[in-house]
Amino acid sequence: MNIHPMWKKYPELAKDLNSTLKLMENSVNLKNKEFENAVMSMIHSGGKLLRPAYQLLFSQFGEKREGKKAVALAAAIELLHTATLIHDDIVDDADIRRGLPTIRSQFGNSTAVYAGDYLFVSCFKLLADYSSSLKSIQLNSRSMEKILSGELGQMDNRYNLDMTIDQYLENISGKTAELFSLSCFVGAYESGTSDRFAKNCGKIGENIGIAFQIIDDVLDYTQSPEQIGKPVLEDVRQGVYSLPLLYALEEGRETLLPYLEKGETLTETETNKIYELVHSFGGVAKAQKLAEKYTQQSLKGISKLPETSTNAKNELLTITQAILARTN
Repeated sequence: MNIHPMWKKYPELAKDLNSTLKLMENSVNLKNKEFENAVMSMIHSGGKLLRPAYQLLFSQFGEKREGKKAVALAAAIELLHTATLIHDDIVDDADIRRGLPTIRSQFGNSTAVYAGDYLFVSCFKLLADYSSSLKSIQLNSRSMEKILSGELGQMDNRYNLDMTIDQYLENISGKTAELFSLSCFVGAYESGTSDRFAKNCGKIGENIGIAFQIIDDVLDYTQSPEQIGKPVLEDVRQGVYSLPLLYALEEGRETLLPYLEKGETLTETETNKIYELVHSFGGVAKAQKLAEKYTQQSLKGISKLPETSTNAKNELLTITQAILARTN
């Protein structure tokens, strides 16, 4: 399967991303072919490979960059990301991801758990083979802890009608932003930059990740089920309240509460009404404004990076502007 067409504009990066995808495939070698097919189906489920792309681009700021190692670390990070998605789908009882059936819906929860675990192992095997020090392995371990903490925070706040904006931001900082941050840090650090420079890259990645997740949550209130690849407001039915809804609750709590208190029993008509109310109470507009704030912070950070012979800085600016201005 080919990488996403968005990378056609960046031929060198596209070449590295194809190598990343190939290495991910080669990392999966199982006697149980049904299980192997389940893992492969997730690897080829249409992800954009954004985290590997950032890892590869930030690796171009160091003087000790090794192409083979950069690709291996990019593959490790995407294997880690894919594993977390498989486990997310189990927790959420999700049948669809990226418009395709999830592993748990095709093969059952048991196979999905093992598939996610197998990808975690594959990730750390690559890190063990290619990391120049234990630091990247330690960081990946800590990142897994932060991701889990974000997921548990989201779970703890299910159906919590008093959830705050700060709690939401804390959850997405772990659930989504951590892997963007890790990608940018490891890319720079493993190519020989200073620790301080790499940490700055990690902060850029964190801002990108937070903006990216807020935009994802906004799209739930602006797109059709076909466009977002899952039922509209399915998260609300499951008690997962994202930023547009939290902002809308600040303005129209009394109007929204009777709907939200129905939880899983919400009908399609009622979710459509929530959809309308979130817009009318300004939830979507306020969320878009906060996403813009984090977007500008990330672009400001990138603009301060040094120029490179590979044009990495300009590509980072262009790609970041594109993914954080997306409407689907």
